[in-house]
Amino acid sequence: MILIVAMSLPSINRNISSNLYLRISSLLLLYTGALVFNAFYIQSIGSGIGIYSGLFQITLFTQLFEIVIILTGSVILIAWPLKNFKFIDNNFNLNEEYNNILSINNYRKKYSIIVLISTLGSLLLVSSSNLITLYLSLELQSFGVYILASLYRHSELAISAGLKYFLLGSLASCIILLGCGLIYTFTGLTNLESIYSLISVVDNNNNILLGFNLGLILIFIGLLFKIAAAPLHNWAPDVYADSATIITTWLTIMPKISILLILFEIETQISLIENINLILELNPLNNIINSITLNFYNGYLWNNNLILISSLLSLLIGTILGLAQSKIKRLLAYSTISHIGFILLALAINSEQSIEALMFYIIQYTITNLNTFLIIILFGYIVKNSFKDLIQSIMVEDETGTENDINYISELKGQFFLNPVLSITLTICLFSMAGIPPLIGFFSKQFILYSAIQNGYYFMSIIAIIVSIISASYYLKLIKILFTEEENISKYSDKELKLINNLNSNSKIEISSTNSFIISTLTLSILLFILKPSILLNSTTILSLSLFKF
Repeated sequence: MILIVAMSLPSINRNISSNLYLRISSLLLLYTGALVFNAFYIQSIGSGIGIYSGLFQITLFTQLFEIVIILTGSVILIAWPLKNFKFIDNNFNLNEEYNNILSINNYRKKYSIIVLISTLGSLLLVSSSNLITLYLSLELQSFGVYILASLYRHSELAISAGLKYFLLGSLASCIILLGCGLIYTFTGLTNLESIYSLISVVDNNNNILLGFNLGLILIFIGLLFKIAAAPLHNWAPDVYADSATIITTWLTIMPKISILLILFEIETQISLIENINLILELNPLNNIINSITLNFYNGYLWNNNLILISSLLSLLIGTILGLAQSKIKRLLAYSTISHIGFILLALAINSEQSIEALMFYIIQYTITNLNTFLIIILFGYIVKNSFKDLIQSIMVEDETGTENDINYISELKGQFFLNPVLSITLTICLFSMAGIPPLIGFFSKQFILYSAIQNGYYFMSIIAIIVSIISASYYLKLIKILFTEEENISKYSDKELKLINNLNSNSKIEISSTNSFIISTLTLSILLFILKPSILLNSTTILSLSLFKF
């Protein structure tokens, strides 16, 4: 609120740089994360603490992922490279024009405020224990990402992406609200714990179970739409490709973490109500209990099958359509859809091993995807100031209005020979996404496949293995372009070559060392996970066991 007031007052706003807004917002998130981490010392947090009259439920699980969300948000906030471009030339007089092209300070202030609002929505959503707070938290988070998608107001494509995201996201919100309304209509309750308790004891002579199951299916459909799970994925590649890369980084990570976690919470609680299989086993002659349990179990199977179908389609569509992409952000969008397929598979299995694999996969997906986009952002700032792109950015208006973004895979051609360290780090991230051992991405896929085979999901396991092999081809295509030597510059005219030499000799680009430190840390965690895996694995194991303690 203080930042919003500071931005609205011209006397204060003029004296605070846009970079300072980003740094202050990042420090706010880090301080919030420290407060959440300090709450781990509360012993009763293991069983959960209801706050605000039970509207939110705080547990060890929600705390851990609140820390993940906060740390990821703070890293994305400071991921916007701080570049200082200096150009002095009397013959071409391009300094003023080019500096205008590189001017992005107007967006950083708004970006930091909107990111804080969206992060607040994500934190509230993870801890939501009521249908009302679930919906309001989801919308608070969604409104932030709608605005972020269209943050670049001078770009037609960015405005189109934001509008498309808003309209289709609003449709998904309406479906979720309809599902919440159905559940309230049939149960008369909004508190999730109360609803679970009612469903576990209701008899088979009323329509409460039918209304609950129908409302739950609608909520699941809306949430699957929000995370771009197939077949509800069509909006994602267009929105991700048309938004600025720094915005796409946020869209592909932050909303998905919180929505996947609330999906996981609902699915886990439903599957644990009165331990369905145990009741059927211990009461084979009790017709009343059997009828109640079977009716509820049928509803649970509907939701479980819905997740399984979405997982299968996400794996297939995300892999097959990704093969034909020439734009790098569209390729990564389909890659994200494929990763969502793995996460939904673990969610559908819903055993101790699969839940442990799910939490591990979410964390590694966040690390790998974040690092990949940070590297692409830095490549954009470097490549867009190379000899050929300086001419294009000065003489031709960029199609997205985001002049420092890499749009096509071909723009990375030969970057290994110019920026070998960044190229190698990007290669490590892509190998991890493909599941190449001994990187962290390999172990995340291995854990999910192992749990799937252990629980009899053989067909899904085979499909997941096949699509992992196929998806490696488009990651390798990107790596091949990185390590392909750049083409000859003889196609440029004498005037263009003179301009190139002038720009290269009189320009200086400085990128903050903060970005280098973040990328190095994330890359080492991906590369060296096998040397010290105990911290992450023990954390996910303890959480999965605590969730299945009944």
